[in-house]
Amino acid sequence: MSTSVDPTPATTPDATRALLYYPVIHSLVDLGALRASVESAAQRSRGAEAWRERVRTIDQMWDEIERSIETLVLDPTRVRLYQDGLPICDHVHEIVRDMAEKGGRNHQILQRLRMRGATLMGTESPDLLLQEYDLAKRLLGADQASLGGDQRDALQMQARTLLKARDRVIAERINDTLLAGETGILFLGMLHDVNPWLDATIRVEYPIGRPSVTDRPDPD
Repeated sequence: MSTSVDPTPATTPDATRALLYYPVIHSLVDLGALRASVESAAQRSRGAEAWRERVRTIDQMWDEIERSIETLVLDPTRVRLYQDGLPICDHVHEIVRDMAEKGGRNHQILQRLRMRGATLMGTESPDLLLQEYDLAKRLLGADQASLGGDQRDALQMQARTLLKARDRVIAERINDTLLAGETGILFLGMLHDVNPWLDATIRVEYPIGRPSVTDRPDPD
């Protein structure tokens, strides 16, 4: 991201807020403890070569995101960073630093932007993230073969419900913390959609394209 200051930054109290929304596919590093299970399941269902091609596609996506980020002309002190999977807690800087050191490209981008002056924001409910982790272990674990069709369908329905709950929390977090005259940068997995719950005063832009979501949440 260029550190050049926008010559006409929004400064009035009612200035429209902007959100740059980057749909992402998580890399293996981002998966943490689930990495081995995800890789094994993917290779079983798609084959080793198809999995290697997917890894290459993910790398290319992050290349595109990095190029896009570097073309932005923003005052970094007016930028807030929101990240899929980053809990609201007192250790967000340490989490991002550790993941960046392990080679996570998403977190390396966050770290670079933070060092330039952007504000890193805890983004998600820790409780919901823990629920999702436990659910993912059940769906990907070694005992998955023992799950009946009805059990698997129930777990997948639970996963969709949980995803929508996470999306709502993420949107509310952005609504509550993104101030007038600021720009948020959101990195969010392809299956998410926070739009139904974002405030109307937030202008959403998609620098590399919109997410491909077919099952949109119902904003009740």
